[in-house]
Amino acid sequence: MSHDAAALESFVKRYLDTVAGGSAAEVAALYADDATLEDPVGSGEVHIGRQAIEGFYKNLTAAGAEITTELLKFRPGGHEAAFLFAIVVGGAMRIEPIEIMTFDAEGKITSMKAYWTAADITQL
Repeated sequence: MSHDAAALESFVKRYLDTVAGGSAAEVAALYADDATLEDPVGSGEVHIGRQAIEGFYKNLTAAGAEITTELLKFRPGGHEAAFLFAIVVGGAMRIEPIEIMTFDAEGKITSMKAYWTAADITQL
């Protein structure tokens, strides 16, 4: 199922807004039941299924630090999107990952891969 560029961008913005202002459960709800998440790619761990994905996002939100996100670059394609964004955690750390997401017909994320290393982190 292909989505037009505007739909894909709205899915990505919904994701970034939810990461910044939502709970781990709310972020996980954006994913399909059997989705996969690899963050960062090459770490050796792939989270499979919504429950495992929620656990991943709980680690991000556990400290209770303020999180902000900003979409920097966006590239749509069929039922996938690649995008560069900035995430600032607690006003202390900025990471600029590139993520690739695939979406199903309902706009749920079916897979997410995040590409970043320590070189993409800036201490603020």
